[in-house]
Amino acid sequence: MIIILILFSLLAGMALPTQFSINAQLRGVVESPILASTISFVVGSIALLIVSIFGNGVHIKKEWLQAPWWIWTGGLLGAFYVVATVILIPRIGAVATVSYILLGQMIASVLIDHFGLIGVATHNLNIPRLLGVLLVICGVIIVQKF
Repeated sequence: MIIILILFSLLAGMALPTQFSINAQLRGVVESPILASTISFVVGSIALLIVSIFGNGVHIKKEWLQAPWWIWTGGLLGAFYVVATVILIPRIGAVATVSYILLGQMIASVLIDHFGLIGVATHNLNIPRLLGVLLVICGVIIVQKF
């Protein structure tokens, strides 16, 4: 089962720079990073809505209304992320964009894990984890320099 999850993770990772590049090309066609990002989100939202409806169906529950306000902000972060990649890919390239995004993800992930933020189980920052983040920083520097 873990092999399937690893392969799924790799495919998801491979989808990101592909999506970034497609959205950057869309930006050229529609001449706007915001509109290109909007189109990307609308297409993705329609696909997810279809899967939701025909999967288990959509059943609104009262617990949804009792959730904290910030629980609904994931889409805003996703929108920022997509717009950022649409702007960055043509300017700094796919490898640099993904490298910096990966570094940002590592930094945020270490902080979220270490402090148990946003309801995530605590995983203390230790030397091996810190070394991993430092290796990512080295990779970003190497990719950007060469």
